[in-house]
Amino acid sequence: MFLFDEGFFLFVVPAMVFAMYAQAKVNGAYARASRLAPRSRLTGSQLARRVLDETGLPEVKVQRTDRHLGDHYDPARRVVRLSPAVHDQPSLAALGIAAHEVGHALQHHAGYAPLAVRNSFVPVARLGTGAAWPLFIIGLVVGAEPGIFLMNLAILFFGGAVLFHLITLPVEYNASSRAMAFLQTGGYLRPEEVGPTRQVLDAAALTYLAAAAAAIGNLARMLLLRQRRR
Repeated sequence: MFLFDEGFFLFVVPAMVFAMYAQAKVNGAYARASRLAPRSRLTGSQLARRVLDETGLPEVKVQRTDRHLGDHYDPARRVVRLSPAVHDQPSLAALGIAAHEVGHALQHHAGYAPLAVRNSFVPVARLGTGAAWPLFIIGLVVGAEPGIFLMNLAILFFGGAVLFHLITLPVEYNASSRAMAFLQTGGYLRPEEVGPTRQVLDAAALTYLAAAAAAIGNLARMLLLRQRRR
């Protein structure tokens, strides 16, 4: 049966287990760091504004978004958007996440090449994620040469999504490295506050690794199913 084929158990299930582990790590690290208030008493929005001003980026705005875990940097509008808990709360978790998003703004300003490549792959990733499996399933049902063509096309589309996830990894790890660098050198964290803050960023990075593993697992599953149709 297609829903529970060999590729599902070989490639997809391990990726799902890894994703659950990564999410548990994030939840635990975030919960612990959310209960720890920094000595600076800065909220995420206050930290972001200070760092942006100090690094010569006063034109980058800091805005509050009502989306839970909706923290992101918008390169098109040059806006750092922070979720309510990050924007409003003085916690080590808020400082770490806000610093990470500011790290993306610094990447953009510096012309960090992997970020530019990742942003250019967004339409490709959306197409691959949305269209690949429907095309692939139709190809399985149709069979013969038209079916093989549709399956190959689906694999090509999904390969673009996999590339997006792989390119995302160095972008996210670099943003976290930049975040920890200016949090420490700028005196925003005391020595005892570095560990819990770093744990939040490391756990968040693990979720991006899990997403890449899931994409690779699904692509491997597609290739195995396609091979068996010959």
